[in-house]
Amino acid sequence: MLDVSRLRVLVAVARHGSVTAAAQALHYAQPSVSHHLARLEAETGSRLVQRAGRGIRLTEAGRMLAERAEEILGRLDAAEAELAAHTGLRAGRVRLAAFPSALGTFVPDAAAGFAAAYPGVDLRFTEAEPPAAIRLLRSGEVEVALLFEHLGGVSPDLRGLRAEVLTEEPLHLVAPAAWPGDRLTDHRERPWIAGCERCRGELLRDCAEAGFTPDIRFTTEDYVAVQALVAAGMGVTTLPALALAAHRNPRVRVVPLPGVVRRISVAMAGDPPDPPGTAALIEHLRRAAGVTRTGGGS
Repeated sequence: MLDVSRLRVLVAVARHGSVTAAAQALHYAQPSVSHHLARLEAETGSRLVQRAGRGIRLTEAGRMLAERAEEILGRLDAAEAELAAHTGLRAGRVRLAAFPSALGTFVPDAAAGFAAAYPGVDLRFTEAEPPAAIRLLRSGEVEVALLFEHLGGVSPDLRGLRAEVLTEEPLHLVAPAAWPGDRLTDHRERPWIAGCERCRGELLRDCAEAGFTPDIRFTTEDYVAVQALVAAGMGVTTLPALALAAHRNPRVRVVPLPGVVRRISVAMAGDPPDPPGTAALIEHLRRAAGVTRTGGGS
């Protein structure tokens, strides 16, 4: 009997055109893909791939088997989805990687809705900034990842992944209540506080566009600590709406920055359709993010 996992490898090679691309799509090591192909050839007694320059291509037998395998795997996936729907998602596990301000705002609402609808499914969270969340998603350690990117900035590397935009949020200037000025340039001579590496890069880019380089004295990814430092007069910073919705220090002054926006996305690995548990969690994230956006996320 043919091994289903090896058939998936063959289909991935046929679909993506190389062992390397198939390994990336399946989150396998490249030698593992080559091993599965060799074992499949031994099982079938047929030559399924052949060298073509520095790469490989499917033989006629390989193409025929890949076409049939795609049909078989599609039917298996459909059967799994139908069975999961029939059983009402009574069991299983879904894992989510999310950045702190999402975990502090709409993720708990999404989790509560998911847990109420599917109490038998084991839902787990991991706190991770986007680069780490993407690595977890590619390695198969999570099924869903929440990401952010600053519009006009450097986009995350989503090769081999799928992403859907959930919402957009403005960034705000956050300054001590006693410090006047609603623009970045009003604070060009002040000390500044930066966040994570990507947020720091965005701050530097925004200030450069405004014509100056900020004097960054403190760096922390904790948005509670950031606001405490600002409230104490230790500097100025910028924070996204979700961070301010999760925690708002009453001793800071917050001003939205026109045109400075951060986009929030949910990312998944593999081709659609998503497994039922993953799809259900994504739907709850959509709803919760929408409520946060319309219900005062800033």
